[in-house]
Amino acid sequence: MIQEVIVVEGRDDESAVKCAVEAQTIATHGFGIRKSTFALIEKAYQTTGIIIFTDPDHAGESIRKRLSERFPDAKHAYLSREEAKKDGDIGIENASADTIREALKKVRCISRETKVTFSKQDLFDYGLCGAADAAARRDYIGKKLGIGYGNTKVFLSRLNHYGISREEFEEAWTSSIHQIPFEK
Repeated sequence: MIQEVIVVEGRDDESAVKCAVEAQTIATHGFGIRKSTFALIEKAYQTTGIIIFTDPDHAGESIRKRLSERFPDAKHAYLSREEAKKDGDIGIENASADTIREALKKVRCISRETKVTFSKQDLFDYGLCGAADAAARRDYIGKKLGIGYGNTKVFLSRLNHYGISREEFEEAWTSSIHQIPFEK
């Protein structure tokens, strides 16, 4: 059983998570989060902790950002768009139980002390920006590291804020070389 309460966007997301793992969930019901829902999340945050697990789309990222500002020590879980897509719809509810379990195994905490391990030059060097297929590469590496997809700025921020080590990055990179046509 997962000890933290998993915060998702909707009831279908709650159902998908509960089919995958034994855990308590709270649904925000979109961006217009009610005071009573914030109170529930606050109580969970103060007692067991929370894992923010929103959809990998613009609305989900907006909700994640809003929750992160209010609950800075929350943990984060991510799915790639590919893992959460079904019939053109993107959402946690579309992911398989195995994919949800895997994402929850890779939960990350934002470090209060941002250690700048990676620079934009690193992203250029690895073809994660400035290359024709950089977005696909960031998506794949983000999935391997459990930090999700992000544009160059967001991806770099997540690498540094989630405390990804060079070794961990290199391991994800090395395991990805045969999956996507990389040119380093």
